[in-house]
Order: sequence, then C-alpha cells, then structure tokens
Amino acid sequence: MIEPDDNELIGRVANGDESAFLALYDRHASHVHALTLRILSDSMLAEEATQDTFLKLWSRAGQYLAERGPFIVWLLTIARRTALDRLRLESRRPTLSTADDPDGIWEFIPDAKTTSEESRWRSLYLAVQSLTPDHRQVIELAYYQGLSQSEIAEVVGWPLGTVKTRLRAAMDELRRAWGDL
Repeated sequence: MIEPDDNELIGRVANGDESAFLALYDRHASHVHALTLRILSDSMLAEEATQDTFLKLWSRAGQYLAERGPFIVWLLTIARRTALDRLRLESRRPTLSTADDPDGIWEFIPDAKTTSEESRWRSLYLAVQSLTPDHRQVIELAYYQGLSQSEIAEVVGWPLGTVKTRLRAAMDELRRAWGDL
C-alpha cells in the first residue's frame, strides 16, 4: 500500500481527519522537536513548543498552499516561530555556541526511516558546516536563536552594516553550498 504524501494528508487534516493528522505527526514530530530543541536548549520547552506547533497545524491546516513550497518548510516555519515566541515568553536569552557544543542535534536528527526529507536535513547540516566561521555564526544567531540584526551586532560587537553584509553573504554562500550537495 502506498502511503499518502504530505499534501494529501494536510488536505485531509483541513477537513478534520484525525488519522491524517496523526500520520503527519508520526512523520514529522522528530524534525519539529529537533528544531525546537535547538532553539530553546531545553527539552521540556521543546516538547511544549512541538505540541503547540502541531496544535497550530490542526487549526491552520486550511491555510497551507502547496504552490508556495513544500509542506515540511511550512511546518518548520511554524515550529521556528512557536519556539521563538516561547523563548521570548520565558524571557530567556540564548547562549552563544562555542566550539565545544555538540553537533549531534543537526548531524543526527531522528530518523524513523531514511527518506528524501532526511537527506535534505543532512545536506543542510553539511551546507551550514561548510560556511566560514563568521557566516556560520550569523546564520546561527539569526535563524536558530532568533536574534535581530541589531541584536547580533550587539552580541558580536560588529557594526550593524557589517552584520547585514555578512548575513546576506552567508545566505548566498549557503544557497550555493546547499545547491551543490
């Protein structure tokens, strides 16, 4: 039996199909949790943010538009925003990564079975790792820890214009690197 794809499942969720919702949860909860854990650095908060993400998925399923991009990107955008909202709510300031931080969160995102989505996650990890240290730092601060450009400038001690230039260059470098993998 062929399993339905994400687009079919999200359409069924929009019509109130609980089994389709559970199928999406089973398929993507590990990715959502890995991202929220990376942002929040707290397993309990990450579990709450994961749950909140899927509650939002249930209530907003009708808002997904396949022509705007893959379902997983839409879902992870909801997860990222939910985690950042939780971070602000908790009034927590994220700590900067050091060279001693484990890369295991990105390198070994939970994998129920190898899929093309899993290979995309691994290729993104490799692309981020291939960035120069300054570029990797601004990507991490902006996208994984949710800092604004002015907050990044404050944290790293660079002028705002330098942060903007490096972030733009980092995104270009990441697009090229990810496209080559």
